[in-house]
Amino acid sequence: MAGATAQYCSEKDAREKKVASLAAAAIVASVLLCCAGLTAATPRPPDTVEQLQEKFDRETDGVRKAKQIQKLGDAQFAKERAATKTGDFVTAGVVMEKYRDNVRAALEALKKTHPDAEKHSNGYKQLEFHTGQGLREVRDVILAMPEPLRPPMQIVEKDLREIDQELLKLLFPRRPGEQPPMQPRPSTVEKDGKPEKQP
Repeated sequence: MAGATAQYCSEKDAREKKVASLAAAAIVASVLLCCAGLTAATPRPPDTVEQLQEKFDRETDGVRKAKQIQKLGDAQFAKERAATKTGDFVTAGVVMEKYRDNVRAALEALKKTHPDAEKHSNGYKQLEFHTGQGLREVRDVILAMPEPLRPPMQIVEKDLREIDQELLKLLFPRRPGEQPPMQPRPSTVEKDGKPEKQP
């Protein structure tokens, strides 16, 4: 009887030790999860324009490249606005020229990887939307800068407007009410008395 009681007590002690060690492990795990959550919740500094540009330049997929324009373009707009506020219109102009070049590169990458924008509009829509924002930014810069510095920005505005029009035509090739271009009719020329079609 005494042996059975001793065995029961030792099994009870073993169970209590096991429960205590599991509870300690659970506490350690929850502390680690909390620490991991705190480090994940700590905001990391935003990427610089240069870092975003480098990432954009490395990207080869047209859709991802077009989507990266959103973040890169917003960072470029912020840099351009800061330069405009301080009266540094040369820097503002350089930033907007680079933005235009990036939009053009994204469009070329899209056309290369997904030529049918009407069927595969992913990337095209985002690029068209952001190009519209870019046009507004350029117009604001043009209004703020002195007259002698405006011509280069007017070229950027013209280029962005043309890119925007191209994007709209790619996305919506069949527009209601728009007539397709007239095909020239082949002319006929008589040769030896018989009509002959010209190519």
